[in-house]
Amino acid sequence: MTLADELARLDAALDAARADIAQAASPDALDELAREYTGRRSAASVANEAIKHLPSDERPAAGRAVQAYKQAVTELVAARRAALTAERPGLDGEVVDPTLGTHVRPRGHLHLVTQIRRELEDIFTGLGYHVAEGPEVEDDWHNFEALNIPPAHPARSMQDTIYVQLGAPEQVVLRTHTSPVQIRTMETHAPPIYVVAPGRTYRNETLDARHSPVFHQIECLAVDRGITMAHLFGTIEVFARRLFDDETIRTRFRSDYFPYTEPSAELAVSCVFCHGEGCRVCSHSGWVELGGCGMVDPNVFTAVGIDPEEWQGFAFGFGLERLAMIRHDIDEIRTFVDNDVRFLEQY
Repeated sequence: MTLADELARLDAALDAARADIAQAASPDALDELAREYTGRRSAASVANEAIKHLPSDERPAAGRAVQAYKQAVTELVAARRAALTAERPGLDGEVVDPTLGTHVRPRGHLHLVTQIRRELEDIFTGLGYHVAEGPEVEDDWHNFEALNIPPAHPARSMQDTIYVQLGAPEQVVLRTHTSPVQIRTMETHAPPIYVVAPGRTYRNETLDARHSPVFHQIECLAVDRGITMAHLFGTIEVFARRLFDDETIRTRFRSDYFPYTEPSAELAVSCVFCHGEGCRVCSHSGWVELGGCGMVDPNVFTAVGIDPEEWQGFAFGFGLERLAMIRHDIDEIRTFVDNDVRFLEQY
């Protein structure tokens, strides 16, 4: 496959897209065509996959061609959508179907983050886990101390906590992670325990392209006899392959530090876009970081009354927005909260 072949493929796909989009008769049809011509099975995706087989000096030109193709399709869809609105304007420019009456409103759908959350819940329940939830306003003991983070511990500086003016000073917080759900589960349930804890979390951070004061996490906890790092690695590999629907995905674990796990590791998966060759999504490293993992620290078991000599466990967690950004090549986390319908309608 040569660069000329890839350019010809994209030109042919753009010609087909131009013809199909011009004939689209509804916004739903436009949405379907946008997915068909720019989604994971489109000519753009095929060309992206083929880039790694091109000579290194031709790859930048191929990458620019793919981006130009996607931009052209996006502009074609936007122009046709505007034309449809002009043909049948309703209140505030909305397209109205007169056959359904004046009170019909367009049907919405789940937010992308909610879609990712439910998909993950399905994956883990299929592996035998239960979904657990807990309060978003937590006490200091569940959010920090029970997780082996006592007062003045350096790890507290890793999480910019938002404190709530309830009770004693600095004793009630908006939870900084969903790990307190694991503590509450271990307090109320005897081992063996297999749970996942999805939910909203809070950090005192300024909203920008990569950070948000409100975001979502999902954490996994397994407690049983004879649990080892091998069980942790195997579980993560199965989960990653099911999530990204790719049996060739590889996982990487590098030593890291978390106060509530020992040993701890940083979890990364091979990039689903370039398959480890290096691209913009993975910063040309071939790997995409997902989160942290490790074996539950014995001090955490002791805090909730579980004998660490009899029971072992592992835990791992990651951000849901991060997963959505990786899967759909989204650049900025604040896009999820801008409430821009043009963005939300794509998923």
